[in-house]
Amino acid sequence: MPTLPEVGQNDFERASRLLHARTGIVLGAHKREMAERTLGLRARHVGATTVREFLDHLEKNPESSHWEAFVNAFTINHTAFFREAHHFDILASFAKARGKPFAVWCAASSTGEEPYTIAITLRENLPSPDTGVSILATDIDTHAIERAREGVYSIERVKPVPEAYLRKYFMRGTGQRAGMVRAKPALRDLIQFDVLNLLSPSWPSGQKFDVIFCRNTMIYFDKPTQTRILDRFATMLKPGGLLFAGHSENFTYLTKSFKLQGQTVYEVVK
Repeated sequence: MPTLPEVGQNDFERASRLLHARTGIVLGAHKREMAERTLGLRARHVGATTVREFLDHLEKNPESSHWEAFVNAFTINHTAFFREAHHFDILASFAKARGKPFAVWCAASSTGEEPYTIAITLRENLPSPDTGVSILATDIDTHAIERAREGVYSIERVKPVPEAYLRKYFMRGTGQRAGMVRAKPALRDLIQFDVLNLLSPSWPSGQKFDVIFCRNTMIYFDKPTQTRILDRFATMLKPGGLLFAGHSENFTYLTKSFKLQGQTVYEVVK
């Protein structure tokens, strides 16, 4: 197996700066070894003889196609169906009280388990959900969005889905697809999947949401970036709208745009 391109002494710090400027993600020093190997692999893939040469290319070419793979390599796609299940109980009650039209933005949708769980919850709790219900699911990782859009998962991945919902909303694979399931159109048709960088100046325009899910993502940003994103989220919510955060995230002291409503659930202040 070919050796990896040379990783210079300052390459990790430089790559960290480039990643932070592009995405807001902070690479901690404890990830240095992993990051340096990832950088070496990316450099070899594009034919660079050193990591420095690869980083030079990125820095000089902000529109380079290699940026996509560079960012994808450092995103974390840890997710699951019905993760932090109490959130979906709250979503169900909120949606029933709110009624239609009802719009949700899943702002870090990863490989799709979260938006499909949201879709199941809304289908089960809103009448005639084929109209007046929409879910926007976005992520910075292009590969994750492709997988989410396809909606195909192993039987192991869908174990948290109650058996009744599994039969109702997923098709079991046969032949070469045995051991896999695919989300039915009843779920897929509710969700629009798009690639989005939360640091991008262009967020969804012309649409307000009843609920935003952004769970276990803000922990990868520094405090100023978190505050900036939270204040932008507030502008995207309808009055009384909710923001669902991750179990290890606390925004109480970061912004006055939200007030805590329950366990990692915030209501927009307007």
